[in-house]
Amino acid sequence: MAEHNDLGNAGEEMATAHLLKNGYDILVRNYVFQKGEIDIVARKANTVVIVEVKTRSTPDFGNPQDFLKKGQIQRLVATANHFIENYTEEDLEVRFDIVAIIKNKAGTKLEHIEDAFYHF
Repeated sequence: MAEHNDLGNAGEEMATAHLLKNGYDILVRNYVFQKGEIDIVARKANTVVIVEVKTRSTPDFGNPQDFLKKGQIQRLVATANHFIENYTEEDLEVRFDIVAIIKNKAGTKLEHIEDAFYHF
């Protein structure tokens, strides 16, 4: 497996641990619909949280969350709509978060950005 895939998988594991530690229930990981994929679907109280995990080994080229592009957001929203319509039974709030991680030999920095799409 490519090194960047290993880094991405490690980032998703860290994000999952962070969410669980902070009271979220993990509903599903790596949910795929058509060309879109949601890294983590979680729930906290009456909110379904769609989580995009961005992991980088260095901040030299920008923050991890800055690598989320418009087309990726559109696919993420379409995939989230499919999940909500087909796998939830009640009216729930939906929120889009980003967990941005920088992981390298110097250490790990994790930032959880709630309602992330309002920051674009």
